[in-house]
Amino acid sequence: MQLPLPAAPPPEAFSSAGASFVLPVRVYYEDTDAAGVVYYANYLRFCERARTEWLRKLGVEQQAMMSSTGIAFVVRSVKADYLQPARLDDALVVITRIATLRRASLLFEQDIRRDGQLLFSAQVLIACIDHRRQKPAPMPAHLHTHFESLA
Repeated sequence: MQLPLPAAPPPEAFSSAGASFVLPVRVYYEDTDAAGVVYYANYLRFCERARTEWLRKLGVEQQAMMSSTGIAFVVRSVKADYLQPARLDDALVVITRIATLRRASLLFEQDIRRDGQLLFSAQVLIACIDHRRQKPAPMPAHLHTHFESLA
């Protein structure tokens, strides 16, 4: 049985400059640990979801890109700071922006906030690879140009 996909983020999810993306996230029971707080790895899942939805909003379908060009994005490294816990039923926002753009990589800065309070902050380095060879590859020029306008 195939589950329905979540609704796309609303147009207001983008900041006025278009350079950052805001994705609302609700904390569910499955996101918490035995202490009733969001399990540490789930903050990374929220960040992954926000990057994916941002790309989708920009018209980048990752599966289609990989199928047509053989190019894929992979996480190269993560630096994360856990500042305050999130709890069951919290309404969070994941704020995503490009900090650095290179030919074959993007450094994202991502914050997770609750009512404006910073709970989690991460820097996520995403590498562009040739999926078939599993080697670094430059991202398609049109995509690099598009990211450049947002960075």
